[in-house]
Amino acid sequence: MAVAFSAAIGFFLVNIVDPYSGATASPDFASSHSRFLGQSVQSLDVSGSTTNNAVSVDTFDSKAKPVVTTTSDDTASAPAAGTPDPGSAQAYAKSVLASQGMGDDQFNCLVALWNRESSWNVYAYNASTGAYGIPQALPGSKMASAGPDWQTSFKTQVDWGLGYVEGRYSTPCGAWDHSESTGWY
Repeated sequence: MAVAFSAAIGFFLVNIVDPYSGATASPDFASSHSRFLGQSVQSLDVSGSTTNNAVSVDTFDSKAKPVVTTTSDDTASAPAAGTPDPGSAQAYAKSVLASQGMGDDQFNCLVALWNRESSWNVYAYNASTGAYGIPQALPGSKMASAGPDWQTSFKTQVDWGLGYVEGRYSTPCGAWDHSESTGWY
């Protein structure tokens, strides 16, 4: 009972401190976007009562959270992102950054930032804020300034998102630094 209470309090406090923490893991996201993903929404029905308060937990292995390092100019750098698959949103973003003279350091910051925001999902929707898409534009309709296909095109979303990042933070690493210190960008 104490464990369940502690978990509930912890969940409550996380959402107060970081209201964007559940941006893509909400049931609202799954139900409103399952038609795009071709998947059904899972549900759990519990009936009856139990007298056994034991809980079993499956174990699994996971990768450790990447450590952010500091460069010589004292700005945070994101973990290395690797080479994206051709044709993906990340490959497109990397090519746009390269055309602007930015290297892997800026790309790595952008990947870390948008992994946190949307996992690079063009349909990512935060039901509590209305943020939408890869860059989690708020409201999502702002991205219409980059193209009429803003709801479905990773190119349009990346173009708008990079424009937003440049206008507000100058570089993806500037946006990543802000996100690291505040939890949002």
